[in-house]
Amino acid sequence: MDTRTLSLWRRFRLAVASLPIHHRASLRPVFFYRDVGQGDGERGARLTAGRFSFDHRDYSFSLKDGWHGAWPADVRKWLYGFSWLRDLKALETNEARLCARGFIHAWCEQPPSDELAQDGYLMGQRLANWLGHYEFCLETATESTQKQVLEVMLREGRILAALLPLPPQGWQGLAALRGLLAAFMVLPEQQGFLLRFQRYLKPELERLILADGTVAERSPEAQFQTVRELQNFVAMYNAMEVSIPFLIMQALEKTCPVLNAFCHGDGKLAIFNGSLERTREEIQALFENTGRYKAVPTILPQGGFARITLGRSLLLIDAGKPPAFGFDNMAHAGTLSFEFSYGMQRLFVNCGAAKGGAWKEALRASAAHNALTAEGESCVEFGADGHISRHPSHVSHNHKSTAKAHWIDLSHDGYHAPLGAIWSRSLYLGKEGEDLRGQELVEGERDLSCTLRFHIYPTVKVEQEDDDVMLHAEGSLWRFRQSGGDLTIEKDLYLGKGLPEPAFQIVLTAKEGEVVKNDSGKIQHRQKIIWVLERVPD
Repeated sequence: MDTRTLSLWRRFRLAVASLPIHHRASLRPVFFYRDVGQGDGERGARLTAGRFSFDHRDYSFSLKDGWHGAWPADVRKWLYGFSWLRDLKALETNEARLCARGFIHAWCEQPPSDELAQDGYLMGQRLANWLGHYEFCLETATESTQKQVLEVMLREGRILAALLPLPPQGWQGLAALRGLLAAFMVLPEQQGFLLRFQRYLKPELERLILADGTVAERSPEAQFQTVRELQNFVAMYNAMEVSIPFLIMQALEKTCPVLNAFCHGDGKLAIFNGSLERTREEIQALFENTGRYKAVPTILPQGGFARITLGRSLLLIDAGKPPAFGFDNMAHAGTLSFEFSYGMQRLFVNCGAAKGGAWKEALRASAAHNALTAEGESCVEFGADGHISRHPSHVSHNHKSTAKAHWIDLSHDGYHAPLGAIWSRSLYLGKEGEDLRGQELVEGERDLSCTLRFHIYPTVKVEQEDDDVMLHAEGSLWRFRQSGGDLTIEKDLYLGKGLPEPAFQIVLTAKEGEVVKNDSGKIQHRQKIIWVLERVPD
């Protein structure tokens, strides 16, 4: 079937899905479940007051204005998915219940008219969140309100079913399918919802979850969201008192250990590819529901991450290619970047993430990672549509270890196309995890302006002592020294918790390199920086 025929067929299905629905009268869903996500009561209190924050900006959101506020597209995506119902539920007040009910009712009365309101991924999230919070905010509503909500859910469920299959968009594909299952739970007589869910579940899981259990976005945040979506599937099947499909349990068995691997000693997420720390409580809540999947893999070959532990230290490295098209909405230019923690204390971290706007663009850059930049450029470029437009073609990773030390050799050619250079990074972790060393080598056709950054966690105090840098962490003191570069300490911002926090970064600027001949006799310039982070004995 050619593209034009497929487009016409989809338009026909959407037209049919929009026709009036004839079914027996129903005042409440036949089944409903409780969403497993945890909200933030403080954010819920702001919502009840008609305000919310998104990407460090404040907006108004009130029943008086309804769903016709002049919000940016990124804000509307968040609002239209109704995930913020979790925040109102966390507040656990009657005011929050009425606020949630009011906004759902306002949507049913006069939904927004823009295209985003009919986006399949957002529609699925909306349906699933309405049903997942039905007991909280809709079960005590008037009969007419409940009937109206169910009519909208069934209508949007039919539209969503007609839109399938959706193009790849990472974990949100599961959220869309959860909306379809929610529509079935409203009225199980509509068997088409369940049949479509069953038809598309397997291919969605296959394209999302790699062989080692890493999700295709290569992001701890996406891993978290995937596990939560899967656990919501479990909650929905349990509510219907039917057996859980093996595919769902198998997916949990693969993804939960990887989520555990992405956590530092403080129990929060590492910061790679659009992730935030999240709270220890909400991550542990997921693990409590899947306690038998607590194993932690040390290497993720398909995901392209290395997790190295020694003593009390943890070294997490992004050692793989950026995610493929369709799964790259969260991608950052952090290839070969790493994070390092000691016990519960993070020392070196990437800078964080934002949902949109100028912050998102800045935090996606290589300069916002513990990585090298050449001539001020990133190793990955993003187009105007937000997708990756240039990325390394070759990324290598070799790990050797003994009981006492680890050696990791890495390289990528992300600077070869624009600048004719290859960056190689060699890391060593030894001395019970209290000695981390690195060698950074840039080989190219000429000397480049190369900058190496080490972003320091906000709670770590930084002090320069002659040519060294002292890092005063909670319960430990570390010394950083280097050769081959000019060292400065600069102010920094950390957004790993969602809001900008002042921090510091160590910046090394490579000096003039040596000129050598390679194996083929070609002249090359080599610039090298060697650095050491070593714990000072108590």
